[in-house]
Amino acid sequence: MTDLTRLALPRRRFLQGSAAAAAVLAAPGILRAQEKPAELIVRAWGGAWGDALKEGVGDPFTAATGIPVRYDFTEDNEIKPKIWAAVDQGRIPPIHVNWDTTTNATISALRGVTVDLSDLSNLEGLLPLAKPVGLDGYPIVNTYAYVYVCAYRPEAFPDGAPTSWNVLIDPKFRGRIALYDDGIGFNPISVIAGGGTVADIPGNMQPGWDFYEKLRINEPLLGEDADFTNWFQNGEIDVACTISVNARAAKQNGIDVAWTVPQEGCKVDTDGLWIPKGLPTNEEYWAKEFVNFALSREAQEKWCSALGLPPVFPGIEPPADLAGDPSYPTTEADFAKLVSIPSPVLVENQPIWFEKFNEIFQG
Repeated sequence: MTDLTRLALPRRRFLQGSAAAAAVLAAPGILRAQEKPAELIVRAWGGAWGDALKEGVGDPFTAATGIPVRYDFTEDNEIKPKIWAAVDQGRIPPIHVNWDTTTNATISALRGVTVDLSDLSNLEGLLPLAKPVGLDGYPIVNTYAYVYVCAYRPEAFPDGAPTSWNVLIDPKFRGRIALYDDGIGFNPISVIAGGGTVADIPGNMQPGWDFYEKLRINEPLLGEDADFTNWFQNGEIDVACTISVNARAAKQNGIDVAWTVPQEGCKVDTDGLWIPKGLPTNEEYWAKEFVNFALSREAQEKWCSALGLPPVFPGIEPPADLAGDPSYPTTEADFAKLVSIPSPVLVENQPIWFEKFNEIFQG
């Protein structure tokens, strides 16, 4: 039993637990499994992302359990091979919980390095979005959806929001546009912007590569989540493809930033949490408790509201500033306006797309 559930324990459950006390005393391994570790290490993204996780999940978890949470901001694609190597070699992994893109997490799940989370009590009643597609059980659990929007400075667009992603190849914005440094979130959209269709993905990505050749001339800045917020705050960019969280963080810090879903659409995706195999028994136990708490209404409401993203816990109202916003999908009609690429397609093709992106922009 954990500090997180003890206060809510019904009397009948308490009596059942008391009746089982002798069995627990006869099995000291069970007690050892619940011994608290000195800390939990959670891989996270920096900037507004890490702040939201700390405020919504980490700090309340520590307050309830007394276990400090340390955040490892190693980039997700860099931590992945380190975890794989540790599991393959029988070493203890470098982190307890990985906050990861669903695509990356799926790759790790298929490799067999993730702990099954099917026994988490808070899985019950979550939206279908929480269940990973194409995988047995819960080797990962999705925690929210997010959209890669077209973020822009209204001052640079006096006639209104950009209506097409072709704004990225407009010469007047040369050097003042930004993308993720591997094209994530935009690689499928580039196909549509380049004259193709969703049906071309992944069989015919050439329209996207042609669009990128034009975009390269405009010398885009390439970075990670925290960079976008900083670039907008410093006035270094006018338009970007980034997750709405980053634009919203800049806006909340007093920067005049807005976002839109252009006519070609925006990519919608999910992130999730997973636990690597090979942890000591007690550390795996508390890592599961962390993930389980992250799925509770309390944590989902605070964490996802801070991020401005629709949670997998049902019935949580969107933040006031995002009600009706196309970047905060909550209904089937909302999701129909966005571009969703099945995880198996991303798992198979995203590394190829990343390589091609780097060849074009950094070759």
